[in-house]
Amino acid sequence: MGVASLSFVLALPAYLALVYAAVFPAAVQAQVVKGLPDFTELVELVGPSVVNIRTLEKAKANAQGGAGSDDEMQELFRKFFGIPMPNAPRQNPRPNRPQPSEEPAQPKGVGSGFVLSSDGYIMTNAHVVEGADEVLVTLTDKREFKARIVGADKRTDVAVVKIQATGLPAIKVGDVSRLKVGEWVMAIGSPFGLENSVTAGIVSAKQRDTGDYLPFIQTDVAINPGNSGGPLINMRGEVVGITSQIYSRSGGFMGISFAIPMDEAIRVSDQLRQNGHVTRGRIGVQIGDVTKEVAESIGLGSAQGAFVRGIESGSPADKAGLEPGDIITRFDGKPIEKATDLPRLVGNTKPGTRSNLVVFRRGVSKELVVTIAELEPVKTSKAVQPAAEPKSVGTAQSMGLVVADLTDVQKKELKLKGGVRIESVAEASARSGLREGDVILSIANIEITQLRDFELAMNKIDKTKPFSVLFRRSDVAQYALIRPSR
Repeated sequence: MGVASLSFVLALPAYLALVYAAVFPAAVQAQVVKGLPDFTELVELVGPSVVNIRTLEKAKANAQGGAGSDDEMQELFRKFFGIPMPNAPRQNPRPNRPQPSEEPAQPKGVGSGFVLSSDGYIMTNAHVVEGADEVLVTLTDKREFKARIVGADKRTDVAVVKIQATGLPAIKVGDVSRLKVGEWVMAIGSPFGLENSVTAGIVSAKQRDTGDYLPFIQTDVAINPGNSGGPLINMRGEVVGITSQIYSRSGGFMGISFAIPMDEAIRVSDQLRQNGHVTRGRIGVQIGDVTKEVAESIGLGSAQGAFVRGIESGSPADKAGLEPGDIITRFDGKPIEKATDLPRLVGNTKPGTRSNLVVFRRGVSKELVVTIAELEPVKTSKAVQPAAEPKSVGTAQSMGLVVADLTDVQKKELKLKGGVRIESVAEASARSGLREGDVILSIANIEITQLRDFELAMNKIDKTKPFSVLFRRSDVAQYALIRPSR
């Protein structure tokens, strides 16, 4: 080998290093060098804060105070034949039988939890302790305590229990806003009763909508029955979520699990510890998402906000002047990107607070002030049937619509100031989803209070292009997009 060739071979590693540095960013190089994480230190740090939870349920006695079917048959034989039932097993006299209160409690379920504070407060899922007559908490040092349920909130599936112990290793709460998709996380729990089992994975998504009040953290961490209520830990040893649900078609883990974000859980637990229950705000609206097509047709632009489908009579929304068909785009200065954002923001607002709403109504934005009320059980609304024949009729033949003015009785029953009722529907209007009996409230952002408004609006719009129709069906407002036939 010549001197030149030897020099090239010796210089090759340095040359390759320069090329690698130029091609790959420093962040990528660091990840390549770092490799897979080691969870051993995290387990040692967080493990003592995780507990096993067992629930017990008292045996249910029947109407005879615990007597079984054999006792009932014997009683029949004594009554009608005056003799004991043949071949009946000897029984203790009734006065000596254990009373229902003496029946031993039976195992009901198993779950997980973690120490929230050193004085014995423990966080878990509401469904873990639901219906339990006794709750038993076992620490990693094998000490077992009978726990008292401080409070449970079904809407968020968060519960807090208390044991009589001090000096417990409280878990450190992390900042959920710092959590990133793709970040490594670890779960500790008791799947199938196997205490202190550790599984790991990555954050698959954040703000995953699966309920009204919670944007879940989605992960691929293996979760199974018994993991519920256990902590989801980041690489800094902080709890960022409570293991709560899985997506499964078999009943077992299928690669998707969900955790309750800790910021939401702490907000709930603080109220449970203080009041034993959670107080939430409400404004009394039925809402839905805004589709891209509707947003474009009414001039909203992007598909955002919460579409007001219905308003409860006498509710804060009703008193504030909201109308079916309004689109709430901001609440107390915070944007409403999708419909589920609104109940979370309103629910976290203290009842009695005066909050500002921005609504999009018939092409323009409008500000309203609403006084938040306390959430109460949902009231079912009654569908209103047409009470009388309409006074006058109008048509939009090219759209397949025949409409009529609302009578005074109908307006009163529907709690509407105006609108026109669809008498028959066909062609393009039928294809849009409109039905006979629907009440049209606006067309292409033009308010419809009577038949004359309907006719003027139909003459004004460009019938060669799709246009929006805001209508009411029973107590619910909806949008339809009518596409003219070509």
